[in-house]
Amino acid sequence: MTTLTQWLTTLDDLVWGPPLLVLLIGTGLYLTLRLGLLQIFKLPTALRLVFFPGREQDKPGDVSSFAALCTALSATIGTGNIVGVATAIKLGGPGALFWMWMAAFFGMATKYAEGLLAVRFRQVDANGQMSGGPMYYLEKGLGSKWLARAFALFGIGVALFGIGTFPQVNAIADAASLTLAAPRWVSALVLTVLVALVTLGGLKSIAKVSTAVVPFMALFYILICLGVLVLNHEGLPAAIALVIQGAFTPTAATGGFAGAGILLAIQAGVARGVFSNESGLGSAPIAAAAAKTESCVEQGLVSMTGTFFDTIVICTMTGLALVVTGAWQGEAAGAAMTHAAFTTGLGGPLGQHLVNLGLLFFAFTTILGWNYYGERCTEYLFGVRGILPFRWVYILLVALGAFLHLDLIWLLADIVNGLMAIPNLIGLIGLRHIILQETRQYWAARKAAAGSQAMCCGS
Repeated sequence: MTTLTQWLTTLDDLVWGPPLLVLLIGTGLYLTLRLGLLQIFKLPTALRLVFFPGREQDKPGDVSSFAALCTALSATIGTGNIVGVATAIKLGGPGALFWMWMAAFFGMATKYAEGLLAVRFRQVDANGQMSGGPMYYLEKGLGSKWLARAFALFGIGVALFGIGTFPQVNAIADAASLTLAAPRWVSALVLTVLVALVTLGGLKSIAKVSTAVVPFMALFYILICLGVLVLNHEGLPAAIALVIQGAFTPTAATGGFAGAGILLAIQAGVARGVFSNESGLGSAPIAAAAAKTESCVEQGLVSMTGTFFDTIVICTMTGLALVVTGAWQGEAAGAAMTHAAFTTGLGGPLGQHLVNLGLLFFAFTTILGWNYYGERCTEYLFGVRGILPFRWVYILLVALGAFLHLDLIWLLADIVNGLMAIPNLIGLIGLRHIILQETRQYWAARKAAAGSQAMCCGS
């Protein structure tokens, strides 16, 4: 077992090494420049499309743009926003948070491109549902069926044996045990029944639950973090300065922190940032393809806000709470570090219970989101006849997840998740001309329509 763990660790380091991180950030940087800093200048338009989408009932698609975004966010806003940020700061120091911001900034352009291509190349399956994502733009757009199949295979692996099931189920079981003193078998039983009730209803059922839960859980967690920051506001300016300073200068060893150089801060921040918001991994466009919209550009803009909400807002809240309370300097790591931050920040055990409650919601919705991703990948490889068997296997693995040890599972999940990104990024680079063409045509049409309206009003 030790040899297998060492081999998987080596493979994980290889997959998530500098080449993939450079490819992820490089793709985002290229798209950012070619799209004219779209994530800055078009963010107000994107937010308006999220919260004020207009009439969508008669547009092609299965669910509203907001529901599609919530389905994507249900998978991306998860344990990484609580545990992943703590891991990054423990490894790279407060400066890692700055590099998470950088990964998110360039990742917004990548997520825009993914959402655009998802709608541009989507199609209707045999059940009358919209299917799309990297599988389809790799095959239909890039003309590479083997890359499309590779992506779908890796996607099923992540859903069944990685992020979708085991880590989330364990997180829920741990949170329920700490917060409610619930035995693991009770957590497993209740969770399995809830997941079965939702997932067997298909996308519309998942989207309905995600639309109700995701905004609530995000707001709930942000309010908890704001409580910590308000109660410790005296140290907030110093905490922000420490984040910026640590991004460009080595962080000295202090307390339980072993010290970190600039390169380690960059690697930890970028890797955890990408892992949290999934920009470039190709998962979110699977949900975006189901949106009711006639414009691939508008759905790209809506998808882009997912990275903004996930990392720029929620991960920032967690990171500042960890730094302002000094928890990052303690001996604790991962979830224990976050618990320590909120216990200290809110002045008692209430903070720990609130974080556990947030973690419970985050992990549950991640299970729902990845069920849908795995479903669509299964449908691509095996047709609609494979969807129901996939759902039952998924539910079975959820039931088993609370009782498994996760050392090897996390390594496998990391590896397969990283492998998902490679064919997807190849597709984004290969289809860059379509991304740029669709974007230019959309804004030119809007400008022409605005000019016509102005002339009409003037006359």
